[in-house]
Amino acid sequence: MSQPVIEMRNITKTFPGVVANRDVSITLHKGEILALLGENGAGKSTLMSILFGLYEADAGEILVNGKLTRIKDPNDATRYGIGMVHQHFKLVPPFTVLENVILGVETTKAGFLKMDEARKRVLELSERYQFHIDPDARIEDISVGQQQRVEIIKMLYRNNDILIFDEPTAVLTPQEIDELLEIMRQLVQEGKSIIFITHKLNEIKAVADTVAVLRKGELVGTHRVSEISVEEMSRLMVGRTINLSFDLDEPKLGEKVLSVRHLTLDHPHDGQKTLSDVNFDVHAGEVVCIAGVDGNGQSELINAVTGLIDNFTGAIELVGHDVTKESIRYRNTHGLSHIPEDRHKYGLILDYDLSQNLLMQNYFEDPFQKGGRIQFDEVSQYARKLIEQYDVRAGRGEETIVRSMSGGNQQKAIVAREIERDHRLLIAVQPTRGLDVGAISYIHRQILDERDEGKGVLLVSFELSEVLGISDRILVMHHGEIVASLKPSETSEEELGLYMSGAKRMEVTV
Repeated sequence: MSQPVIEMRNITKTFPGVVANRDVSITLHKGEILALLGENGAGKSTLMSILFGLYEADAGEILVNGKLTRIKDPNDATRYGIGMVHQHFKLVPPFTVLENVILGVETTKAGFLKMDEARKRVLELSERYQFHIDPDARIEDISVGQQQRVEIIKMLYRNNDILIFDEPTAVLTPQEIDELLEIMRQLVQEGKSIIFITHKLNEIKAVADTVAVLRKGELVGTHRVSEISVEEMSRLMVGRTINLSFDLDEPKLGEKVLSVRHLTLDHPHDGQKTLSDVNFDVHAGEVVCIAGVDGNGQSELINAVTGLIDNFTGAIELVGHDVTKESIRYRNTHGLSHIPEDRHKYGLILDYDLSQNLLMQNYFEDPFQKGGRIQFDEVSQYARKLIEQYDVRAGRGEETIVRSMSGGNQQKAIVAREIERDHRLLIAVQPTRGLDVGAISYIHRQILDERDEGKGVLLVSFELSEVLGISDRILVMHHGEIVASLKPSETSEEELGLYMSGAKRMEVTV
């Protein structure tokens, strides 16, 4: 075994009402990929935030290359060669890709930024790792998947030797995941060492050398990946056996809950079509999944249906009502629930508490208000019910500020809010992003219960196992068009990949 490059010994970190890490010790060796596995809220991101200098531990010590080290902030971490790709992106939305990459390590001459060399380096990295990122694109204008790649470029730009990947594949397609795992192997061959936080057990088996499992803030075991099964990792992580497969009955179709006709949207910059004559229906009692490579019009389609954009042509009907020009609130009070792709941008107000976020879309309805006054007892009671029912882990219960919660628990809060609201159509975009296997199984069961209770579900997912596992019908999008309509039982991941890449298409009629 090569020498340790990172040793975290007996790390303890507490927040109000919760122990995030309790006496945790892990070791990363040079040229190794160490997977960090655990449920949402198990303390993985907190532990890595301590290593990266975002938090200071209450107790314990950190050694870098055998030397006792105090990492007070991310600048210290960078000086020690530690880089981190964050699950919740640390990007400035109005800045360009290039500006975000160089932020904090700018090259100047006579007080002016020197961008030519930086641009060349960013383009080289983008081409080398096949990220295909425009350095002049603004962060606020690119997809979540592309933003993730910008985070990776930031780390590579700084030539860090110790790399922390916090859920890096959560928004990537299967092909992109394969490419990223290959990049990780390449980085290790180049002499770098990697800590890889993920909930995806198959990725750990594919790329990691060692796995450290956390449960409820404590280390429950460290194993060589070659010597432990996926089933055993799952059991160690959640403390029980998880079943991720479902036997689906044929859907019992009811009324049409969503109808999209001739939806077309021009690209704001080059005049090309972001959406081109999109037509489809969703009926009560079925799960319709939109599959495709990220950036092929899925976000724009969902934004049009939910009312986040209105600069399109075509028509949208929700439960028989034309909502093409109606407001977001009108849609939300007339049968639509929406689990958004970007939970921070569209799903939560991070500095509000959990109860406020859980009642964000129906605080004005009975019994939560009377005479224009919020009924706080009713709000708290309802929030506590959802927290318990959906196992949302928050240190101070409904009073927890959402920003302080783990990403997975933030996601579970949104899922709870949207499923429990009165609705006829549930739109779920990447609903299991960043969730552990136990939570994924639970959310899938909730979606299928929606279907079985006669609700319509429009699912957008980049996870082919999810697409094939819980869908009744799959619509594949490529370059803003629906190029295939498939039954999961009659297709495969390989065939889906051909449609998603544009290598194959069929005539689709509504």
